[in-house]
Amino acid sequence: MRCAVLGDPIEHSLSPTLHRAGYDAVGLDWRYDAVQLGTAGLAGFLAALDPGWRGLSLTMPLKRAVLPLADVVSDRARTAGAANTLVLADGRRHADNTDLPGAVAAVRERYDGPVRVATVVGAGATAASTGLALVELGAREVVLLARSAERAAETVAVVAAHPAAPRVRVEPLDAPVVGEVVVSTVPASAQDASLVERTGDAPVVFEVLYDPWPTPLAAAAAERGQALVGGLDLLVHQAALQFTAFTGVAAPLEAMRAAGERALAERAGA
Repeated sequence: MRCAVLGDPIEHSLSPTLHRAGYDAVGLDWRYDAVQLGTAGLAGFLAALDPGWRGLSLTMPLKRAVLPLADVVSDRARTAGAANTLVLADGRRHADNTDLPGAVAAVRERYDGPVRVATVVGAGATAASTGLALVELGAREVVLLARSAERAAETVAVVAAHPAAPRVRVEPLDAPVVGEVVVSTVPASAQDASLVERTGDAPVVFEVLYDPWPTPLAAAAAERGQALVGGLDLLVHQAALQFTAFTGVAAPLEAMRAAGERALAERAGA
């Protein structure tokens, strides 16, 4: 059977490393590739797939574009307005979002305390999915730090539409960080000394990046002894859920994580 990750750019993706390691660990003779593909080519690519294909992982810019091309859309994907997973079964395309439960699992692996209020730095698609995950973890107030309220409007609407009806508000990027968890969805280059300092009181720092590593926020959190959730944690947990959805086999989480850690170490050494 065949699976792949689709997106543009795609050369940085660790998904092939994780899924192939999973296949090796459980003895599956499956294939998993990386395919560079933009939104214009998505419909044609899907139409050309033969029955040997079982699943697709979707990264930017395809997570929203795939929804109208799916036959079945899960509640999670519908709530997030995005899907990162497409299971091909019985001649139908089943869209799902494993980013949400993956983020929940990643946080709970590192932190078992309460989450009542949380701050998300950034306001794009990743901010929307992690914002929803924070609500799943118990947050009843989510603060988005963004350059403008207008640019954050779509993310606000997505998070506020969660059935738990959280309060969502937008503050400037230089506003205080509040709550038990702070999530950074911005590039490492945007993590200045002020932002690093303002995250110091949060029990949990969730850095969604995994390359480069550590980012300024991650390095500071580790030094301060805060619970640190990294981008690799998120990637591994969401990939494990995809693995099971594609194969029907329990994912070998630790084998997948170890493969990701080795790949990142090799990149850093290079």
